[in-house]
Amino acid sequence: MPTDYLKPEALTALLSEIDERKAQLDACRDSVSPQIVEALNIEYTYDSNRIEGNTLTLRETDLVINKGLTIGGKSMQEHLEAVNHYEAIQYVRELTAESTNFSEKVIKDIHGIILQGIDRENAGRYRSVPVAISGSRHIPPQPWQVPILMEQMVAWYAENEPVLHPVVLAAEVHERIATIHPFIDGNGRTARLVMNLILMQRGYLVVNIAGDTESRLAYYNALEKRNLEDDKIEFIELIAGYVLKSLCGVLERVK
Repeated sequence: MPTDYLKPEALTALLSEIDERKAQLDACRDSVSPQIVEALNIEYTYDSNRIEGNTLTLRETDLVINKGLTIGGKSMQEHLEAVNHYEAIQYVRELTAESTNFSEKVIKDIHGIILQGIDRENAGRYRSVPVAISGSRHIPPQPWQVPILMEQMVAWYAENEPVLHPVVLAAEVHERIATIHPFIDGNGRTARLVMNLILMQRGYLVVNIAGDTESRLAYYNALEKRNLEDDKIEFIELIAGYVLKSLCGVLERVK
């Protein structure tokens, strides 16, 4: 299956530019300091949680994670979401360093970190009840279907991993997890972390989806189009755009 099996010329051009920027990054990877990596981790934690409604600012997120401060007027859950997400990124980095194979266990482990101390009963476990997604017309599968669909998703990954462009592969796994909605909560954060695991295992740095209102709406609309119209190209192009933005941003920092 070729990397342009989705057909649109815009995506093909995006992937070509991504490959070019990725090659530039590979050539100067030693210049990517731990400070840059840390800044990316904090920004990613801030935006990924912001998408889900967390109200901590970027500065507050940094202070909670790196200084252990408690921010007045913010809930304990918001503090835990920041700390947990940051720990999940560190875990993803460990998986990347160890070249861990992609599996359902990996997905569950990432989710378990996301919800640790927030929902111990459901952390790292597939949901056992039907769910609805607020603001969406998509109806997630029934709970008895979830294990089957997740097993099929991992099998799909194994089949397509050798032939798809890494960005397309990561974006598709992201949207498949979001569509199945396998957990009671934390599906979006888990899907984005898994997407980044796939990318980081192939030499990319953290890819951050912006959490401002306009960007969040575009993100949700692209997922909704995939779910209701079975049209995934808009979502994959959106992710590819963020991958390119991430690469360009890092390259600017190391020049």
